[in-house]
Amino acid sequence: MKFSQYSFSPDIKRNLEDLGFNRPTDIQFKAIPPIVRGEDVLAIAQTGTGKTAAFAIPIIDKLHKGKKSKSSNGIKCVVMVPTRELAIQITEVFQKIGKHTKVTSFCVFGGVEQAPQIASLQDGIDILITTPGRMFDLTNQGFIQLDKVETLVLDEADHMLDLGFIKDIQDLICFLPKNRQTLFFSATITPKIKKLAYSLVRSAIRIQISPKDPVSKNVEHGVAFVGMDDKRFFLERMIKEHVESKILVFVRTKVRAERVHKAMQRVGIETQTIHGDREQDDRLIALNAFKTGEVKILIATDVSARGIDIPNVDYVVNYDMPDVAENYVHRVGRTGRGVQKGLAISFCDPTEEKKLLADVEEFTGTEIQVMDISKGDYSATIDFSEDYAKSLKELMNEAEDFLDNPKKKKSKKKVPAKKAPKKKKK
Repeated sequence: MKFSQYSFSPDIKRNLEDLGFNRPTDIQFKAIPPIVRGEDVLAIAQTGTGKTAAFAIPIIDKLHKGKKSKSSNGIKCVVMVPTRELAIQITEVFQKIGKHTKVTSFCVFGGVEQAPQIASLQDGIDILITTPGRMFDLTNQGFIQLDKVETLVLDEADHMLDLGFIKDIQDLICFLPKNRQTLFFSATITPKIKKLAYSLVRSAIRIQISPKDPVSKNVEHGVAFVGMDDKRFFLERMIKEHVESKILVFVRTKVRAERVHKAMQRVGIETQTIHGDREQDDRLIALNAFKTGEVKILIATDVSARGIDIPNVDYVVNYDMPDVAENYVHRVGRTGRGVQKGLAISFCDPTEEKKLLADVEEFTGTEIQVMDISKGDYSATIDFSEDYAKSLKELMNEAEDFLDNPKKKKSKKKVPAKKAPKKKKK
């Protein structure tokens, strides 16, 4: 079935066609009909399957058909997401699908001044995309009114739980009308997620896509056993062998992200980093540079893996194995999105990270293919690294300087012996 065969408004059909949306993905095909009927939905689908459009299309269509003019008489839909980057991305999707319609979308998130956000809210909007913390603050201050909300969407709900937002979510529910539609989307399902979901939805239609395979089939996987201190050499080699490819590199911590960035900088490779210690504006600049292809390499922490839709990512590199096996799914889901193919490569330290690899394989139910690296190739990768060559050259120069200008040994000054005290005459 094509989107042109749905009963959506002509404006939305035109927008979908302009965006290249011809046929719905599995999650869109299964989720759109019950959403159109006004039913609650609990949807579990791996990342990269088109979940955002699955709820954005029917919501915009419903609001567009029900509006008589562009003016807004209150927020009708709230979409709650765990991160600022995801809020911005989902807002872009809503605005593209809602182009030429009467529906207005806007996002609010923390980490920036709230005054401009408040000004936009006071102008009137139909759809609010938001992170729980900032929304809770503005609701308590009286700048967000939720009494006219008809639809609540929780996207990446499992990550919101991981970040400790459950209290904010539960408190915000008190501000919403009881008679509302609730759409609950997540890439994974756990006992905690089930408990939260069923506390919010009523007689929900449950949709689960590929429950036995949480990772997209469009992604090929490989693991290379590489020592922790040697990973930078292998990343350098991979980047230089795929100069036209867009590569997303995941590390475990903010400090690691900056170290890898500096290591690549030393060998002339331009990268951007995105992590929690960077200012929001800097994070957005880095993300946009990577999206547009201005920068081919982005180094990120796990917080960036959730739901971020970056077009045409050729490779995902797990520079560090994830501490939580579930995060592997979200990392590798940044490639192989929609109908595109992708490749995920993991650098696994054979001493420190084998247990983490085993956890990933158990979680995904798939044994990751080991990439055979001979001792010769391993040594060659390190020997021919510019970073290694520079370090070696510096050592050799130091050695030559030492041979050419040997330092004279400092002669020790003789300390005069203490004279024995004279005996006093009796």
